[in-house]
Amino acid sequence: MMPPNPKIDGTYSGTVLWMAVLAGKATAALSRLTRRGGGTTLPGDVARLIDPHVLRKLAADLKFGSIVITGTNGKTTTARLISWLLEGAGHRVVSNRSGANLIFGATAAALESASGSGRLRADWGVFEIDEASLPKAIDEIQPKAALVLNLFRDQLDRYGELESIAKKIEAALANLPASSTALLNADDPRVAEIGSTLGHPPLWFGLDDTTVAEHELPHAADARTCPRCGASLIFDAVYVGHDGVYRCPNGDFERPSPDITAQKIKLDGFDNIAMTVHSKKATADQRIALPLGGLYNAYNVLAAYTAGITLGLDPTYIAHRLRDFHAAFGRQERMEFRGRHLNLVLSKNPAGFNETLRTAVDLANGNNFLIALNDRKADGTDVSWIWDVDFERLQGKARALIPGGNRAHDLAVRFKYAGVSASPPETDPGRALDALVKATPEGETAHLLCTYTAMLDLRAELVRRGWAKPYWET
Repeated sequence: MMPPNPKIDGTYSGTVLWMAVLAGKATAALSRLTRRGGGTTLPGDVARLIDPHVLRKLAADLKFGSIVITGTNGKTTTARLISWLLEGAGHRVVSNRSGANLIFGATAAALESASGSGRLRADWGVFEIDEASLPKAIDEIQPKAALVLNLFRDQLDRYGELESIAKKIEAALANLPASSTALLNADDPRVAEIGSTLGHPPLWFGLDDTTVAEHELPHAADARTCPRCGASLIFDAVYVGHDGVYRCPNGDFERPSPDITAQKIKLDGFDNIAMTVHSKKATADQRIALPLGGLYNAYNVLAAYTAGITLGLDPTYIAHRLRDFHAAFGRQERMEFRGRHLNLVLSKNPAGFNETLRTAVDLANGNNFLIALNDRKADGTDVSWIWDVDFERLQGKARALIPGGNRAHDLAVRFKYAGVSASPPETDPGRALDALVKATPEGETAHLLCTYTAMLDLRAELVRRGWAKPYWET
């Protein structure tokens, strides 16, 4: 048998890569030309059929490397924050900005930035990654850092219980390159459990301001028990969902001491958030303020700060750069529609919905709402979780409440049991928007809290009417 010829094998590999990149780019162009999508996923599918190693090859071209971000809530905003920081420092960044976070979406993002010759000429890759896709992403991208935000109950028909997805993340992080760093949320008991098993010590981040905390777990909290002995955890502070300050009554498990914390947090509805970031290794604290809202975004901002420090950015620069950040599409996206101010907020599971309701009602004094629920594959086909959302918070506060989405009737029933008056359910996005405008006085703000594809449906209708740009242009 003839020995392999490196020159021939290398030429063949390069040709396959070139063909994959060319086919992926052509697919993206055709998708946008026909307006059947933004070319955010399908190009990755096509390219990977031709060359299954296309992402691995392209990621190897990144000058400084990459970071992957995973977790149930906050991936898109955190990835956008990190990209914003790196771009402001003069770096060329490749990122799946649209939120297409399966391995095909990450591949499509790399293809978009690749040259026609099949080279990826960029400095950094910033990839948000679906929890179930993390093992493959780490294997192919070989990131310098992996960031885990949280683990909340989400799409049970697809993921299963938290313990199942936690094991997948744990196995993925165990395969990080030796030079990589895991950045973990110390306030999430399931994330802390993952971190305790890693061979290399992670970098922990968390909140440290009880003035913005609750003192009891919400009834739908997921991580309530000690992973060691099964005893009910004691929570001294509750920030978002089950994220907080916790300890086992038997001393078997407790919140890791964070290396980087957010203190003196100030919340101003959906408009602004400010915090002081303290690092054990820094000589001075940093005061950060930016136009995002909600306590859940305190975690996203702190995670992005932690990532920025890990990737070598200056703390003072980070604080200055974040002042001009703008939210990703559908994540506190603002727009004007027929004299009304619309605030579009992705809300896709009990923990996320409860926090956006808390922000809209208690912090932003919201009165006008369109709440839309879909049950497509990207949302999760099991919508029973809406019974774990505290819609009772809307009692006496919602002057206008429109149930929307293809499961609008399920929402209407839930609102009835919550003791909240609502308009008739409306499954058509256009008619739902019209009903919201009719019920919202001119000059006031309406909050649109939606699951993922319901948000895309409403945005598509706003784009069709000329009031928003396609998401791949934002």
